[in-house]
Amino acid sequence: MLGNKRNFSERQFEIVVGNLLRYGVILATIIVFIGGVFYLIRHGGEASNYQIFHGEPPYFRSPEGVATAAFSGRRRGIIQLGLLLLIITPVARVTFSLLAFMRQRDTTYTIVTLIVLAGLLISLSGN
Repeated sequence: MLGNKRNFSERQFEIVVGNLLRYGVILATIIVFIGGVFYLIRHGGEASNYQIFHGEPPYFRSPEGVATAAFSGRRRGIIQLGLLLLIITPVARVTFSLLAFMRQRDTTYTIVTLIVLAGLLISLSGN
């Protein structure tokens, strides 16, 4: 009986994680698509100048800046928000896994997941 309860819990975990990844990617795709359509409506007819490199504006270098740009209606901000959501989705999956392993009191997987989460957060911080 205990084995069935554990398997049911593991199955629920797999379903939640699968849905988290699926809906995160779908939502990110929709946001990028909407931002892209708005961007093309406004800038689609402009000729590109590849002679001069233009980097990203400073406000796109932080999540707060991206959110502010997106919610103020900037088209590139909407695209960046979708990309940010796409990047955050696997981090949310690892965080959810960490919480599940801690709840199950699985020390080995908790430690390994903490290491993976720390590596993801360090790599995303740009340091």
